[in-house]
This record gives sequence, structure tokens and C-alpha cells, in this order.
Amino acid sequence: MTATSRVPAPPASGDAVISVRDVGIRFRRNRRARRNLKDLFSARHRRTRPGEFWALRHVSFDVHPGEAIGVVGRNGQGKSTLLKLVAEVMLPDEGSVHVRGGVAPLIEITGGFVDDLSVRDNVYLAAGLHGMSRREIDEAFDEIIAFAEIGDFVDTPYKHLSSGMKVRVAFAVISRLEEPILLVDEVLAVGDRAFREKCYARIEELLAGGRTLFFVSHSEKDLRRFCERGLYLDKGALKLDGPIRDVIDRYNADYSS
Repeated sequence: MTATSRVPAPPASGDAVISVRDVGIRFRRNRRARRNLKDLFSARHRRTRPGEFWALRHVSFDVHPGEAIGVVGRNGQGKSTLLKLVAEVMLPDEGSVHVRGGVAPLIEITGGFVDDLSVRDNVYLAAGLHGMSRREIDEAFDEIIAFAEIGDFVDTPYKHLSSGMKVRVAFAVISRLEEPILLVDEVLAVGDRAFREKCYARIEELLAGGRTLFFVSHSEKDLRRFCERGLYLDKGALKLDGPIRDVIDRYNADYSS
């Protein structure tokens, strides 16, 4: 469908905590597209240049307080990019993303952590970057370490931790934040089953408390467990927005052998 024939996106609902309107984001094949002065003053709907592709385009939806949204799609279809737009660590080339309230992002386990610092120092650094005061971190520190089950490594350099241990620390910090929106990418797939179940129990606790969840996973079981609504992304477009069972069924029908 061409830009001139597209139906305009509906206006945002007044109580939406996340409002995504006609969003598009463009990349080069091996790096983020660089924009020059000519780009800034050119038409927004210009043709894609050689080597560029749209990771997402013409995507619109609202998320309301307390909803649990599962994002479904194959690898490379824009799921993680969408979460990064909502987290505002990326900006769209087209359209707009409005988030009302803060987000607690568990997207990339390395974000905010420094390899050469100890686990202790990294907890203070990461929690501080997400807005916790020194006093709040002091009060929560023992609970964070206990949840992560990493007390024997609290003074170990972060770079010496296994990937599973890094996830433990990251989740323990992020799940302590008071932000109303929780963004969870597939990082919880790393690590042992017992700790993953512990994390999932914590997510259910946060949902019961009225938090909003944006959840990316390839696990149908996990999507059905947490989410009532799904967004199905395919080739950078929002193919279906509906009940999670319908979204999963549509995805499976499209890619069944």
C-alpha cells in the first residue's frame, strides 16, 4: 500500500500508557543508517536507498494500564527493535512513540553494566542509572543479591560471571524498580529452569500489582501464561493485533510446514 493510499492511524486513546503511531525505523544492512542534512529536509516517505531496509513501518497500536502484551514473530521481524523504541533507546524515522510513565527494561543484559566493576558496584551503577537513589539501593541491596542467588560473587568482577549469572543480577535489579511498565526481551531464556521460574513468579506478582508488561518470547507456553493480547510482527509490519491465542494461531498457520 502506498503512502498516499494508507488509511491514517487512529488517534491515541486517552488512557493509553504506550501510544505508537505510524512508526517506521530504517537501518542499513550492517549498521544504523546515518542521516545527513539532505535527509532532514527531504520528504519523509522517500524511497529506500540501496543497502537500506525498514525494520518496522506503519506500525500503530495503544497499550493500556495493566495490559500484558506478547510480541510474536520470527527472528529479524522487528520485535526487539519495537521494545527499544518503547524504551526510548531508539528513535523512529517516521511516526511517533509516546510513553506515559517510566519503563523498567530487561532488554539487553549488558546494558548499564561495566565488565571491570564488581557485582556490588554494578548493582549500584545500574540501579542508579534507572533512577534509584543511593538510600533506596542500600535498602534493597541485600534483597537484590538474595534474589539473584549470587552472594558468593558479590565482589567478583562482572566480566567473570556466566551469562546466566548476569541475567540473575540484571533481573534482580530491574524487577525492583517502581516503574509502571516492564519490558522483557528473551534474555530470560538464558539460565537454569529453577531461576527462570522464580523470575516468572516475580513477573506474575508485578502484573497482579497492576504493572503493564511488554513481553517478547518464542515460547508459546510463556506467551499464553502471561499475555492476554498479542502483536504479530512480520516483515516489519503489524500483521495482527488481537487476543494472544488468535495471534499465536495465526503465526503458526503462516509458518507451519
